[in-house]
Amino acid sequence: MEKTGVAIVGLGNVGQGVAQLLLDHGDRTARHAGRTLWLTHVVVRDITKPRNVDLPDGVLTDDLSRLIRDNSVKVVAQLIGGIEPARTIMLQLLESGKDVVTANKALLAEHGPELFDRARQLGRSIAFEASVAGGIPIITNVSQCLSANQIVSLRAILNGTSNYIISKMDGEGSDYRSALAEAQQLGLAEADPAMDVDGTDAAQKLAILAHLCFGARVHWSEIPRRGIDSIDECDMQFSKHLGYRIKLIAFAKLVGSGVQLMVAPMLVKSGEPLAEVKANFNAISVVGDAVGPVFFHGQGAGPMPTASAVVADMIDTAVGRTAITFKTLELWADGHKRVDFASPGDLEGRYYMRFDVVDQPGVLGQITGRLGQHRISIASVYQHETQSDRQQTVPIVIMTHHAKESAARAAMKQIADMPTVADSPERFRILS
Repeated sequence: MEKTGVAIVGLGNVGQGVAQLLLDHGDRTARHAGRTLWLTHVVVRDITKPRNVDLPDGVLTDDLSRLIRDNSVKVVAQLIGGIEPARTIMLQLLESGKDVVTANKALLAEHGPELFDRARQLGRSIAFEASVAGGIPIITNVSQCLSANQIVSLRAILNGTSNYIISKMDGEGSDYRSALAEAQQLGLAEADPAMDVDGTDAAQKLAILAHLCFGARVHWSEIPRRGIDSIDECDMQFSKHLGYRIKLIAFAKLVGSGVQLMVAPMLVKSGEPLAEVKANFNAISVVGDAVGPVFFHGQGAGPMPTASAVVADMIDTAVGRTAITFKTLELWADGHKRVDFASPGDLEGRYYMRFDVVDQPGVLGQITGRLGQHRISIASVYQHETQSDRQQTVPIVIMTHHAKESAARAAMKQIADMPTVADSPERFRILS
């Protein structure tokens, strides 16, 4: 059977999974590719580091130039994280005549236009299914299987670490710090979890999906985002009492002025598919104008789910399918039709608002009066009875009807300045 030379740059957990699939299941990949994907180089920084995969003699190397010079290698899985040296290495691989497969969403979110333009100039391709949602084949489905549709909305859980932490807080009543510590002990969260818990990771993935779904050219840092690190356990409990669960949602919606984007914790109605996504799973719900709603759910991270997506891309690239779609889609090309980034302040929705207030007559009327000044109408009010006569403040939870984001923001700021409102009020969008 014909052989196609392939290589891996970076042998972390995902890289080891890719090597394992190529070496242990070569018959499977050959059946799908119509040729053998022959692993000839695995480039690493430290060849002495212990690893959990047995490579054939002579495959492991710390010499990138050896791979660059080998013209028999046609497809390379570039599995280094971060921006540099990942960007420079990818450019070197492309310029040496190799097609590249990557799982590095941060690199694509930051330098996608540059890398894709260079690949087109050189007649090469970049495949990136594993960069968003791990083993869930969302890139292929959005860019190919749903190509008869205009995607009109997307809402997704794109970060497994955050979802695990929220699931622990929701299901077991854990506080944020305890849930984070457990995620770190299980290897689901990094020692520095900032990019996962502050919404950065989800925003980077949403920027990629927004380009695929809508043709939007928006830098991930422009997407309004809020993480889960400030969620209070009391809001988890109030939400459950009201029939909702809080989830970190990546949200996109096509409107007349462009595409609205945000990443934030939102209330999702219990029983809805997104509300029931547990632990470190990911899920994406898209709505197409022809097909209607479609839901994808599965392992959004982890060595083998991500390796599954990488190897599938390697097969498609070796066969030539990637080259066809890469050329046709013109991703991040200057001439690609662009959709404007609509003002986040114009986004309309319903809101959950919590206020800790001084327990005295007239406070609720003051709050509702200020909401009314911003044309925000109230759907329901929930208030706990005071536990004792000495309790100084009580929480009031208000669920609103639809209002603009700008109006909700302004009203919350005005209410926060009231002398009868203690601490900072809390607000979450209700996903609808």
